[in-house]
Amino acid sequence: MKARLFVWLGGATFVGSLAFCGWSYLVTWSAPFGRGSLDGWLAVAADAALFSVFAMHHSVLARERVKTRLARSIPEPLLRSVYVWIASVLLILVCAIWRPVGGEIYRATGGRALAHAAVQLAGLWLIALSVRAIDPLELAGIRDPVVRTSTTLQITGPYRWVRHPLYLGWMLAVFGAPHMTGDRLAFAVISSIYLILAVPWEEQSLRRSVGEEYAAYARAVRWRIIPFVY
Repeated sequence: MKARLFVWLGGATFVGSLAFCGWSYLVTWSAPFGRGSLDGWLAVAADAALFSVFAMHHSVLARERVKTRLARSIPEPLLRSVYVWIASVLLILVCAIWRPVGGEIYRATGGRALAHAAVQLAGLWLIALSVRAIDPLELAGIRDPVVRTSTTLQITGPYRWVRHPLYLGWMLAVFGAPHMTGDRLAFAVISSIYLILAVPWEEQSLRRSVGEEYAAYARAVRWRIIPFVY
């Protein structure tokens, strides 16, 4: 009973962290207040360092070797939930402690604003399709992750276009804002750089766990995140 409560509270915290991140992006970081150029760059450096703590958790704790070691002290059914708990708390801290960058890059109006909104909606739609394909309850740590075998490797839907459509959807959503402030741009660039750097490491783990099937999938779907680019 306590274990299930821990798991469900972790899932709720995961949803709450995403909601808080969305609020920060849409509301808190919408203010184009002025700052000196040096102050702005120092803020970007501080925010990048802060985000790197969140990123290191994602990259390190997701490795099979680390999970094997953690399983010695944490019951295996709770491993995913512990990972989600830590990631959720760190994301909340990133948004709460974020150092304001300031400045305004552009403010689109009219038809251009509608085009930007369409890009963001396309990104959210792609994220929803990708999450649905990999099981939202597993992503939130509520359901135990399945073992990736030839029957569970996702190669349908948006996974036929790029190998990491969730990341593509994220980039469209964060870069597509019709009103781009310095904080929104900094968050978009920092988070996207992490995704680009993390993909090769993530795919190494997939190749080890899935084997030749993932190699064949990578040959069939050439692009990792951005079609015809990367």
